[in-house]
Amino acid sequence: MTDQHQQSPVPENDEFHNQFSTEDDDALLDDATDFSEEAETSPEEQHDGRQWYVVHCYSGMETRVKRNLEYRIESMNMGDRIFAVVVPTEEQIELKDGQRRVVERRVFPGYILVQMILDDESWSVVRNTPGVTGFVGIGNRPTPLSQAEVDRIMQRIESSQPRVQVDFKPGDKVRITEGAFADFHGTVEDIDLERGKVRILVSIFGRETPVEVDFLQVEKS
Repeated sequence: MTDQHQQSPVPENDEFHNQFSTEDDDALLDDATDFSEEAETSPEEQHDGRQWYVVHCYSGMETRVKRNLEYRIESMNMGDRIFAVVVPTEEQIELKDGQRRVVERRVFPGYILVQMILDDESWSVVRNTPGVTGFVGIGNRPTPLSQAEVDRIMQRIESSQPRVQVDFKPGDKVRITEGAFADFHGTVEDIDLERGKVRILVSIFGRETPVEVDFLQVEKS
């Protein structure tokens, strides 16, 4: 790899910062993952050098960047070094105005995953794709994900169970709209995303009592 491989800064408000970051102007975010050169790899990766890399692109252009890169891979005969391009998405259940709907959301806005054998030519093909702003890594070196990180991301995007997105959080004041406690006001104590339930502290006979109701039976006060 040559020293021309410069990294682009990653916006500080991006969700991906909780797991991956770039070093720019000698500064790393405090919560950056400490990637190791001895990161765990699959037998396939150990055999031919293919690994997964995180590529930063303009937010909202992830799908277009994926198409652009796939076209470049085919037209430049790079299929033997760049194997897969993934835009991580997942289904979410969105609750709004008492209605439930399933929507597809990008897991990491502004990022795509690319499985590749990294060398100067493959780096150039990816880096010079319209919409790409840089690789994620430490310093000027694109850093591959460990197999554990890849597995965690893939399990999330391949899950058949949609994640629930709600517009309230613990501590919020809410009103119960249906059921035995309809029209009771209370405070959200806990949210169970897996079961689609919320525990609310309501006042019953002057005492705060926890009650559990479905997400659809609650609205913010």
